[in-house]
Amino acid sequence: MTRLEQLVRRSAARTPEAMAVRAPDGQATYAQLDALADDLAHAMADRGVGPGTRVALWLDKGLMAIAATQAALRLGAAYVPLDPMSPPARIRTILESCGPRVLVTTSRRASSVAGTEAVPLLVDQGIEPREEPLPPLSAGDDELAYILFTSGSTGEPKGVCISHRNAMAFVTWAAQTIDARATDRFANHAPLHFDLSVLDLYVTFLVGARVSVVPELMSYVAGNLVAFLRDEQITVWYSVPSVLVMMMDRGGLLDGPERPRVLVFAGEAFPVVPLARLRQAWPQTRFFNFYGPTETNVCTAYELPPEPPEAAVPIGTAACGDQTFVVTRDGRIAGPGEEGELMIEGPTVMMGYWGRPPQGPRYATGDLVRVGHDGNLHFLGRRDGLVKIRGNRVELAEIEQVLLRHPVVERAAVIVSGQGSGAMLVAFLVSAPELPRPSLLAIKRLLAERLPRYMIVDRTIWVDELPLTRNGKRDRRRLEAWARTWEPSRPYPRAAIQASGAETAEWRRTP
Repeated sequence: MTRLEQLVRRSAARTPEAMAVRAPDGQATYAQLDALADDLAHAMADRGVGPGTRVALWLDKGLMAIAATQAALRLGAAYVPLDPMSPPARIRTILESCGPRVLVTTSRRASSVAGTEAVPLLVDQGIEPREEPLPPLSAGDDELAYILFTSGSTGEPKGVCISHRNAMAFVTWAAQTIDARATDRFANHAPLHFDLSVLDLYVTFLVGARVSVVPELMSYVAGNLVAFLRDEQITVWYSVPSVLVMMMDRGGLLDGPERPRVLVFAGEAFPVVPLARLRQAWPQTRFFNFYGPTETNVCTAYELPPEPPEAAVPIGTAACGDQTFVVTRDGRIAGPGEEGELMIEGPTVMMGYWGRPPQGPRYATGDLVRVGHDGNLHFLGRRDGLVKIRGNRVELAEIEQVLLRHPVVERAAVIVSGQGSGAMLVAFLVSAPELPRPSLLAIKRLLAERLPRYMIVDRTIWVDELPLTRNGKRDRRRLEAWARTWEPSRPYPRAAIQASGAETAEWRRTP
């Protein structure tokens, strides 16, 4: 089986002058990327990197960071991409956890984590070109390739360990599924510490295509993203849906004639109304919904039909050679129409969490799904997203899916505010542009049509945007903080928000 570090080498041998990477810090053909990766690998080897070690990368997303991933892999090491925007305290915690031999970074960043055991490799001081070849590497497919640190339920980051076999099972499947070609131009929107970037980079390198790296500071600037897509003539776009909605609403995504050949979204549900608009505007584009936690990268997928969807699209069927099992609350395998927790077995299931026992063959995702009569799985929400309101069990994602049925509601996030008898369901809503926002009564009627009374929201708050985490997902912790600080008739200079309940006054967020 092919390992990740072989992809650039093979494309460099086939088409050395083809453009491989365009990034904020430079561009490189496959021959140039291959040479830079070797130079970095020599510098790492001089600092003790070899098979079984780890290399941490604390760099801005770009050519140097990509070359560093390849350098580590060529030595049989695993790379650990770190969020370039993370504070030093969090970086230090991760470094202490995974114990890398080398930290590839800049002088400024290295000084902020001085005292850690990792040997610094400072890219801003230059990398010496080396002529001698690297020593041959004898390594297996089941060895560790990279570690992606995610937030943990305990408050400490946890490292998801991915082997070469795990990653290549996804990469080869994805390339075949989207019919990736050497003529394609991929956009890399996701940061390297987010698993969406695996498709952007490695499918590109597998087929000898070009990847254009979205600058970090441009990641959530709608107009700049649309201009980037057009200027770089992107043919394959992969991101979370909230980014695409933002590009439509504020960046004029649908105004120009440019259409990517393939559009893939993942990481969260795509609201029905904006997805239908995009599907209708781009009838010739292939649309895919990829699903999977970081622990499995992608384990199910669904290709949308040409017609605009009228309801939430499913997450599809098993992908990448994986098998899916839906287990009901009483431990049975769910049949058509039944709900349960999604379990995954197969080649993309992670090796385990760093510093913890190995993962068994089956991974429990914690996600609740419904088995469709056509075999497609429909995402319902998180198992641990279940809350209790006045003694009743409530799944917040289920309420959100119903809210998104309203033609004016483009995005929705429901949280619980308060405790005990004072607990309320609060819906934060984003409306479609230039459409009148429905009243609380209209929202309650919509929910009452599909949900029991105890799942009807107590309050609606209209906002211009839902807050996002660094990975582009909804920031529920910030929403919970917002709900605690919203009070009636208090001035706030940003857009007003509507309150529901007994109050009739306008609600504004307090400063």
